[in-house]
Amino acid sequence: MMLEQLKNEVCRANLLLKEYGLITLTWGNVSGISEDRRYVVIKPSGVSYAEMTADMMVVTDLDGKVVEGNLRPSSDLATHLELYRNYPEIKAVVHTHSRWATGTAQAEQGIPCFGTTHADHFYGTVPCTRHLTEQEIKNDYELNTGKVIVETLNELKIDPMAVPAILVCKHGPFAWGKTPEKAVENALVLEECAYMSYIAKTLTDGNVAPAPQALQDKHYFRKHGAGAYYGQK
Repeated sequence: MMLEQLKNEVCRANLLLKEYGLITLTWGNVSGISEDRRYVVIKPSGVSYAEMTADMMVVTDLDGKVVEGNLRPSSDLATHLELYRNYPEIKAVVHTHSRWATGTAQAEQGIPCFGTTHADHFYGTVPCTRHLTEQEIKNDYELNTGKVIVETLNELKIDPMAVPAILVCKHGPFAWGKTPEKAVENALVLEECAYMSYIAKTLTDGNVAPAPQALQDKHYFRKHGAGAYYGQK
């Protein structure tokens, strides 16, 4: 038996998806990576959340080979692994088909920073990726989903910890963080921001402007970085 604490954390984070209303049926998954970044713990594929326990979590290496567990890992494993391989600061990944974020992804839109709720958590627009090509879909689909996320973040020069989420075009949201619970929190905030964005655009017939940069900076940096003063020490 290995990585028991991480299994418990990953299991709890997966159950939070249900608790927070971010999933329907089994449409979601959370993973976490070990401190030495040799192993990943992830939810098993297609298992009911009502039945899920920590001992069901699957341990794989960074090549996706199962090293512990009797169940098949989530079908999105290759996407998670691509994020871990490219961004050592990412320690947990979550994928959902939450309603508002997925709807935005299906509309092929990102989520601009229209106000302070967004700015508290994401430093700028949460982007939407390009379409996967037919070839990318047919061959190594989940891996290529990870690759298009990395491509988008790199092309836009986005710090993945300043914008810890993305929308995959025609698919749905991925989010990440320093712990499984934090990754789920980022997915929850993303869903709320997607909902608020829809309301703002609807009320203005699509003419809503982003929040002023000074306001975005104030709200982001009072929570993040060396000068942060929100909350307790």
